[in-house]
Amino acid sequence: MPIRVDIVTQEGPLFSEPYADAVILPGSEGEMGILPGHAALLATLGFGELRVRKGNAEESFIVYGGVVEVRPERVIVLADTAESTFELDAKKAQEARAAAERVMREGVPPDKTAAIMQELRRANLQENIMRRVRNRPPTVRIRESANGDGGNKS
Repeated sequence: MPIRVDIVTQEGPLFSEPYADAVILPGSEGEMGILPGHAALLATLGFGELRVRKGNAEESFIVYGGVVEVRPERVIVLADTAESTFELDAKKAQEARAAAERVMREGVPPDKTAAIMQELRRANLQENIMRRVRNRPPTVRIRESANGDGGNKS
């Protein structure tokens, strides 16, 4: 019995898989694992990695807050912002972190501090997750394992 997974951001649908085996989410209180038949749940998401598993394939995303609605047959992620880990650019993440750190060292007006801290947190998260993904055993992406689009709407 599979579970349907839909990830939607403010920009629109990011990912859809009708036949997932499991979803691992970054809840605001810690990581959650969701399997088909899971009890109904509405929870807030923290910053972290979201993984969708289907057989021996896996898709991985970085989620920057939002909410998740879980039903026994479906998971709907409404992310503030999210991006595929397969599309991240390590060099850009390092440059963004370095720029944010430089601005923090030089001092910023109080009204800009929160935005710079958020940028620094985001860049650090990207680098940490990219490091983890690189150190995992190789997996096949769901998109590559399926016929055609692999369930991806984008």
